[in-house]
Amino acid sequence: MLEGGETITAQLPMKPTCHSCSLLGLLALFGVGKCTYSPEPDQQLTLPPGWVSLGRVDPEEDLSLTFALRQQNLERLPKLVQAVSDPGSPRYGKYLSLEEVAELVRPSPLTLHTVQKWLLAAGARNCQSVITQDFLTCRMSVRQAELLLSGSEFHRYVGGPAETHVVRSPRPYRLPKALASHVDFVGGLHRFPPTSSLRQRPEPQAAETVGLHLGVTPSIIRKRYNLTAQDVGSGTTNNSQACAQFLEQYFHDSDLAEFMQLFGGDFAHQASVAHVVGQQGRGRAGIEASLDVEYLMSAGANISTWVYSNPGRHESQEPFLQWLLLLSNESALPPVHTASYGDDEDSLSSAYIQRVNTEFMKAAARGLTLLFASGDSGAGCWSTSGRHQFRPSFPASSPYVTTVGGTSFQNPFRITNEIVDYISGGGFSNVFPRAPYQEEAVAKFLSSSPKLPPSSYFNASGRAYPDVAALSDGYWVVSNRVPIPWVSGTSASTPVFGGILSLINEHRILNGRPPLGFLNPRLYQQHGAGLFDVTRGCHESCLNEEVQGQGFCSGPGWDPVTGWGTPNFPALLKTLIDP
Repeated sequence: MLEGGETITAQLPMKPTCHSCSLLGLLALFGVGKCTYSPEPDQQLTLPPGWVSLGRVDPEEDLSLTFALRQQNLERLPKLVQAVSDPGSPRYGKYLSLEEVAELVRPSPLTLHTVQKWLLAAGARNCQSVITQDFLTCRMSVRQAELLLSGSEFHRYVGGPAETHVVRSPRPYRLPKALASHVDFVGGLHRFPPTSSLRQRPEPQAAETVGLHLGVTPSIIRKRYNLTAQDVGSGTTNNSQACAQFLEQYFHDSDLAEFMQLFGGDFAHQASVAHVVGQQGRGRAGIEASLDVEYLMSAGANISTWVYSNPGRHESQEPFLQWLLLLSNESALPPVHTASYGDDEDSLSSAYIQRVNTEFMKAAARGLTLLFASGDSGAGCWSTSGRHQFRPSFPASSPYVTTVGGTSFQNPFRITNEIVDYISGGGFSNVFPRAPYQEEAVAKFLSSSPKLPPSSYFNASGRAYPDVAALSDGYWVVSNRVPIPWVSGTSASTPVFGGILSLINEHRILNGRPPLGFLNPRLYQQHGAGLFDVTRGCHESCLNEEVQGQGFCSGPGWDPVTGWGTPNFPALLKTLIDP
């Protein structure tokens, strides 16, 4: 259960039939036939690969469902975010508190009253709110949920690398029409947990052996990005950083200790994670979680590190949604958050994507820097009606997060210039229009790139990503006390870039400046100053007669493979230290 907010415990009697689409009819029952509407008509319902059904769930079993309530004043949020994120604005760095954000977006009294009465009539127990009051998480039986959410039918599924169990509905749900202006969507019915796309590549073959390194470690990262042994947290500020972990991904302190002993080098670092938000499971450590913690804490060395652990405390919860709820329920948060998570845009409903994007706007208004991995499928590829298209990823495609692509060393055994890692996700959103802050950079790329894919493959007017990049190939990770080599993915580049931004925040805080907040407006205004421009290589995509396995290619300036490039710490610090 979430902490904070109010709890609804009273119950109202249920009546047997619905006679109209009015609120009175709504309270009489939960809507059938033309009294109902579908909040997520475009939500993909196909079973993800690797998951199988174990059959219907017992009607008396408990479910945990999350109701996203309609927010107010959303037209004001983009302007507020721009004002606090643009260095040219008089409001730059004057971030809103959680309470101020809550005052802005809190659902109307009518919305709160209508939804609460509907849930009470259904017998929902212990409905917990958050500080912003725009989410309710409720417990109820499967029988009650299937009555409440017309058309739903709950099954238990098992799948994923950890053989995870979840409860989901393979059929769409409907809500009473009287709720159409009050509820955005209901979480816990359709979306399956993400699985890590990290991969262990075969060791490259070296032509010579003199002076070579054998994979990416913290010392290699710090040398390439010009971090000295003195570039660590001071230990005197309240600066912190965080990474988010989802279903069945845990880290072990013993792995972190061994990792730092093997690879820590000569820089000061903290011995353990400072704070776990959520519930840290006792299962085997996951490579994803181990990598995130180890490289966030070695790039952002000696800075207090939090882990948001969302192990799925109930089979019907959506872990990513639970993470968003935690952000809406904590007044004091680390300034930098990294997440190596993504879904195909087309697999998610419009209602869900737009609402999650609003949650990112709320975070940006509060001065949080959210970094997401760009994905590990290049431009992606999908086919509709026999026509191929590139396949953008979300949240990477949100205009309110900073998205991190991936690079490789030109020589995998030497600290050389970087080239595109062919898996690096990137492209153009089919949901969000091009962000105003990137108009000039993207237009320049589209007009000057000598090797663009056919225009039918991508939405040239969409939000373009990634924004930046870092090394994503050939990492060493310690997981379950075992050193594992050649681990690759933008899941690696994201915590590295996040840690470096945390070091810059450390200097800003010591100089009396606010944390960086939402970085993109400043990043694009400054044309990627302080970053190594990556100008060689292309990423993968569709393999057909029109596109021979190649998506976009990097070039001078911004590109949809490596963004503006990879960090050069002293130059980036100089660029971002003031104002």
